[in-house]
Amino acid sequence: MNDFSNNNTVLQARKIEKTFHEGATALTVLNGLDLTLLAGEFVSIVGTSGSGKSTLLHVLGGLELPTSGQVDLMGQPFSTLNETKRGDLRNQYLGFVYQFHHLLAEFNAVENVAMPMMMRQTISVETARTTATDLLKQVGLGHRLTHKPGELSGGERQRVAIARALVTRPAVVLADEPTGNLDRKTAQDILAILQELRKTLNMALLVVTHDESLARAADRMLHMDDGQWRANG
Repeated sequence: MNDFSNNNTVLQARKIEKTFHEGATALTVLNGLDLTLLAGEFVSIVGTSGSGKSTLLHVLGGLELPTSGQVDLMGQPFSTLNETKRGDLRNQYLGFVYQFHHLLAEFNAVENVAMPMMMRQTISVETARTTATDLLKQVGLGHRLTHKPGELSGGERQRVAIARALVTRPAVVLADEPTGNLDRKTAQDILAILQELRKTLNMALLVVTHDESLARAADRMLHMDDGQWRANG
């Protein structure tokens, strides 16, 4: 039985294991992980390359299914839903920010940001574009609304990616090395934006990072080692 009804838990993972098979070889990347994320909470995950951090984000975000264990999102058994229902729940409650922005080159900033909202058939194109425009202004890109990704700097592209992740007002944002390709000043700007919008929207933020200043800014910092939480993390 879950405990969503009597607290502000938004994402919960229980005994998550993930094993990849290649021929007769089995590689266990996640080994019995538990994680609880509360509304508005900022949690960072640090660890060496290959420790399982990105795989955990993919499992928490429903992009990969766990070999065993369960992920619950907003009180629903996220990891046991079929692909269609998982996609619907992800669009409603989750936002993703990656190290590489994954913006669509043929669309401008407003169109890229509006796209997750336009996937919802109940929202008009006009509403989606207006919401996207407002959010781009919040991240300091009011002067870049009609620019395509190729016309933006690396920091500006990452701001567009953050706006896209937040445009649906998700309960949880999962970020994988969001400042990994940015210089120190731009990385600090991105952190400030994430912190401000997290508080404004009361969203939970889970960040995988090698950036110590970003990791230490979190409410909780977890250390991963060989697919498990390190005891002193």
